[in-house]
Amino acid sequence: MGEIEDGEADHITTDVQGQKCALVCECTAPESVSRKDNLPFLNAVLKNPVCKLYRFPTSDNKWMRIREQMSESILSFHIPKELISLQIKEDLCRNQELKELGELSPHWDNLRKNVLTHCDQMVNMYQDILTELSKETGSSFKSSSSKGEKTLEFVPINLHLQRMHVHSPHLKDALYDVITVGAPAAHFQGFKNGGLRKLLHRFETERRNTGYQFIYYSPENTAKAKEVLSNISQLQPLIATHADLLLNSASQHSPESLKNSLKMLSEKTELFVHAFKDQLVRSALLALYTARPGGVLKKPPSPKNSTEESSSQDPPPPMRRQDSIPHHSDYDEEEWDRVWAHVGKSLNCIIAMVDRLIERDGSGEGDDGSGKDGEKGPSLGDSAITHPQEDWYEQLYPLILTLKDCMGEVVNRAKQSLTFVLLQELAYSLPQCLMLTLRRDVVFSQALAGLVCGFIIKLHTSLYDPGFLEQLHTVGLIVQYEGLLSTYSEEIGMLEDMAVGISDLKKVAFKITEATSNDVLPVITGRREHYVVEVKLPGRMFESLPLQIKEGQLLHVYPVLFNVGINEQQTLAERFGDVSLQESINQENFELLKEYYTVFMEKMPPDYISHFQEQNDLKGLLENLHQNIQAKKRKNVEIMWLAATICRKLNGIRFTCCKSAKDRTSMSVTLEQCSILRDEHQLHKDFFIRALDCMRRQTQGALNESDDPETGCLTDNKPTSRHFYPVALLLVSSHLLVVWLILSLALLLAKYQ
Repeated sequence: MGEIEDGEADHITTDVQGQKCALVCECTAPESVSRKDNLPFLNAVLKNPVCKLYRFPTSDNKWMRIREQMSESILSFHIPKELISLQIKEDLCRNQELKELGELSPHWDNLRKNVLTHCDQMVNMYQDILTELSKETGSSFKSSSSKGEKTLEFVPINLHLQRMHVHSPHLKDALYDVITVGAPAAHFQGFKNGGLRKLLHRFETERRNTGYQFIYYSPENTAKAKEVLSNISQLQPLIATHADLLLNSASQHSPESLKNSLKMLSEKTELFVHAFKDQLVRSALLALYTARPGGVLKKPPSPKNSTEESSSQDPPPPMRRQDSIPHHSDYDEEEWDRVWAHVGKSLNCIIAMVDRLIERDGSGEGDDGSGKDGEKGPSLGDSAITHPQEDWYEQLYPLILTLKDCMGEVVNRAKQSLTFVLLQELAYSLPQCLMLTLRRDVVFSQALAGLVCGFIIKLHTSLYDPGFLEQLHTVGLIVQYEGLLSTYSEEIGMLEDMAVGISDLKKVAFKITEATSNDVLPVITGRREHYVVEVKLPGRMFESLPLQIKEGQLLHVYPVLFNVGINEQQTLAERFGDVSLQESINQENFELLKEYYTVFMEKMPPDYISHFQEQNDLKGLLENLHQNIQAKKRKNVEIMWLAATICRKLNGIRFTCCKSAKDRTSMSVTLEQCSILRDEHQLHKDFFIRALDCMRRQTQGALNESDDPETGCLTDNKPTSRHFYPVALLLVSSHLLVVWLILSLALLLAKYQ
């Protein structure tokens, strides 16, 4: 079956019932086959491509040409190094803020010292790992044999691009990409106590119910504290920059420039003030006040509201755990309102002064004409009335200085109080809390490396598709993960890690910028709760993007995970174990996929939707997927097929994962590729198995012909079974196990009788 393509390569053929399947392996110039792949910029992301060419007959006895290419990605190491550097910087900043909390009572001061000691040790560990990663100069991917190495635990396992390029006589050329990678999991730390999903739930439950000497804040409040601190660190320098630009415009005596600078300053200052209109900041200030030396409650605490319930007992020294923030009788709660309100008043003074200066400049008169905003501005503003020719810079400089001083006071108080909130999270159980943070960072790093790789590849292959670009900035991008892990033994912990790591990718946003140099590798900014990945494009590519993307709009991704265990261990889990974890993950992620579909149908124009799929078809696929998830059928790989089809129809990114991205992953990818050839490109029905066998003979970890799951199961429409292991063998194995258990029990009874 098939003919050998022209070119210098090794020949590999198989003979099935007298039909030969020929292919060319290890093409020397895979990029030359198609203009779509001729994107030199991808060389900054992909390397070491291995290419194979096939020719298969279609249903009308014509020929289709298939080019299969697998490439490594240098992002396997680049992204973890970027991420670790950012996390080290974040932790060093947090440690410094803890030191700057000021004087605390002995109880809290001892807790702070203990926290700083452990946090410094964690930072040193991250720095050592970063140093070791910087020494890696060999392979651009991490092999499965290295998954237990500590220095490589942030690096994803076997991250590759699997691409199939189809030249069909009936349809235009088509590309099908799948990113293959080992399941993001903390292999070095092990799974004795489960994975992140279980560990985080257990940690939060114990922290909520413990009697330890700390103040309990919910995960939502802790995340809010980190968000406000991040907003402070971003907005304060922006406001200072715009204030300086305003002064620069004033010194140039440019009314138009002055208006624009004032507009930007007003917008950023209003965001700054709004960031502190949160009950958490107010309650955190009170908590910090009570933690200062002498900050002892003089009367029993009384609840403020539902978020500020207090302990029912008078806290004896040392302090007992508090379920929430107490109300202090000597604390002036209105003081905080006055402090940040001064920022708004200072801005109003600046606005009034700018309006007055521009008005007087336009009129060219020197009369005093008391303005309606004169009472808002300080006495310095009146000087403009009697000295109209005075320099604008001199008029505005004292007001800008006042704004910066007021802002500095707000920042100082807010940073200290919210840092005290973060201290509570660490104070509960230092080793456990930090180890959970490390585990989550490890899993997230592996997941993020694959996501960035997939995003860049998808962007380049769809760069000149205006519909896709509109979908990207209007709705976002769906990212579908196909998991093949079993719910048995250690793989349960891997699946729990993977579920949390993929869910955390919702905190990632992408921004596309124009490359100003030859360095086009992505750059990561942000913090643990919110990362932004900056993807650089050469000028020619960047100019083809929509205006919204070129202006820096953040592009969001929507990750979903569907898992179906398909190996022998899953047989044991389904017969004697528990598959509830897999069922709950699939149900939760179906709801996320359905939400994305709803937003997609609402925001995208009808002509674009009809361009690549019929609405009813996609709706029917979603309903079918939901029915299969609810059916609780054993090894229901139909879930995988439906989820992958929906993802492709929604222009999403496809991932396939198993423990090491080898055997199960390769079996799934090759089956998917042959199914696409049959369903989308009219592969001859009699050659489905032969094409599958031909591809799998070239795939690492492929099974023998006798293990082919499709043998004897081919129909004219689609495979009736997509199991990757023969059903008969699984049934025999399970029955043998039952027989073994019965015989063992009989021997034990006979022995004791």
